[in-house]
Amino acid sequence: MFVTSIIISLSSQVDAQQDIPNLEGGPEEKERVRYPVSNIVLQQRYPETVVLRGQQTDNSVALTFDDGPDPRFTPQILDTLKEYNIKATFFLMGARVEKYPDIVKRIVEEGHVIGNHTYWHPNLVKEADINTLEREVSTTEEVLAKQINYRTKLFRAPYGFLYNELVEKLKGMNYTIVGWSVDSLDWRESPPEVISYNVLSNFEPGAIVLMHDGGEWDADRTNTIKSLQLIIPALREQGMAFKTVPELLNIPYKK
Repeated sequence: MFVTSIIISLSSQVDAQQDIPNLEGGPEEKERVRYPVSNIVLQQRYPETVVLRGQQTDNSVALTFDDGPDPRFTPQILDTLKEYNIKATFFLMGARVEKYPDIVKRIVEEGHVIGNHTYWHPNLVKEADINTLEREVSTTEEVLAKQINYRTKLFRAPYGFLYNELVEKLKGMNYTIVGWSVDSLDWRESPPEVISYNVLSNFEPGAIVLMHDGGEWDADRTNTIKSLQLIIPALREQGMAFKTVPELLNIPYKK
């Protein structure tokens, strides 16, 4: 009887995982091997639209999280941020926003800022279709607006992949494209010490740090959560303050 209960419990967990809206473009570790136009080049071409970091004279940092809301990991990340009294920026998938409205509500209520991360997380460069971009972004904008009561002005592309025409379209849609200056590489699911090293060894004041509070259905962001317990105290010891992206860059986040 006991063994049967364990089997039923494990089966329920697997079903719940597989019920999470998945990343249409594929898992991060497979897609990141592609090399479209560098975000640094795009930022140089479109300095008013693409942002990668704040001023190095500002002793502040912005933590950002992609691919949520994810019921397995987002609540634990929110717990950690609350423990340290830190506000962050979450780039959410529209499909998951519709699936988990209570988590979205908590993100907003606890003072974090939300950005658009498309509806199904496609590889926009691979799709190479302006209509796909517009549909993914507009649908997510509508879904978010119904839940957070504002239209976010912040956008981050899945995998960070864009090219000129996509940037120009997003500019026309009144979005600020938020990249990053420090990549935690947490999607590799390395030990917490490695994830924290990736951040701390590449950190400079004004950094925007990329992390993930969600992933594909079989992803595990447990080490991301644990790494925050190492990253946050270390940066505070260096005198860094934690801000949301719009606070760091002094830009609007509402249309």
